[in-house]
Amino acid sequence: MPGISPDVISHRLSVNPAVRPVRQKRRAYDPERYEAMKAEVDRLSSIRFIREVDYPTWLANVVMVRKPRKGWRMCVDYTNLNRACPKDSFPLPRIDQLVDATAGHALLSFMDAYSGYNQIFMHPEDQAHTSFITDRGLYCYKVMPFGLKNAGATYQRLVNHLFAPLIGHTMEVYVDDMLVKSRTADQHIPNLSAMFTILKQYKMRLNPTKCAFGVASGKFLGFMISQRGIEANPEKIQAILDMTIPKTVKDIQSLTGRVAALTRFISRATDRCAPFFKALKGTK
Repeated sequence: MPGISPDVISHRLSVNPAVRPVRQKRRAYDPERYEAMKAEVDRLSSIRFIREVDYPTWLANVVMVRKPRKGWRMCVDYTNLNRACPKDSFPLPRIDQLVDATAGHALLSFMDAYSGYNQIFMHPEDQAHTSFITDRGLYCYKVMPFGLKNAGATYQRLVNHLFAPLIGHTMEVYVDDMLVKSRTADQHIPNLSAMFTILKQYKMRLNPTKCAFGVASGKFLGFMISQRGIEANPEKIQAILDMTIPKTVKDIQSLTGRVAALTRFISRATDRCAPFFKALKGTK
């Protein structure tokens, strides 16, 4: 079973004992969703990410989300469980600082962890709290699933610990997005080697389809990074260009959200967006 040793870190829920457990009423799905759910449960069981469970105190429904291209993604509705868990205030890095720190390097390597959250084990006492219901039975996660309130904070705590000697020098990490940087081309192999030594030590796995090694530029946290500096992501620009003229409050909110990702590239962005903010004022 792939995963980082629980001796390094495991995910704790710290459920408030004063909160009454919730067992969600089972939802019905169409045959296509049931088939996709069965396939995913079989896959997760075969790699020992989940196990069957009896008499859980917390129980959530599965939510099947259609993928953009093909197939389904199985999620779990942990809304009730998350409300009973305190917020983990472990800080995430500031994206603007990470992006600034990566610009101007000769070579870059972009890495993405393979099922990153699933590489962290759930604490044994909390596994049953992640229980979910299917038409074939009840299961709970042995590894940290997506959808839990503090999963991002737990993952950031892990990578900060694992890559502490490298972060800020030859490496930057934001949750499961990792980048190795080198001022000169001849430094890049040693810098990658240092990272892979840590990955091997802790048995952390990467997704090869989402990695790019030794490139001059690439996308990191929504920005285009290269030796020249930081550039706007063309996809985010195109998303604005493709929008129709806003006609509703929701349209304006969508527009301001897309513009926000490009404010560092827009002079006097706050002044230019003032009409949007004025239109939204008092709509809540």
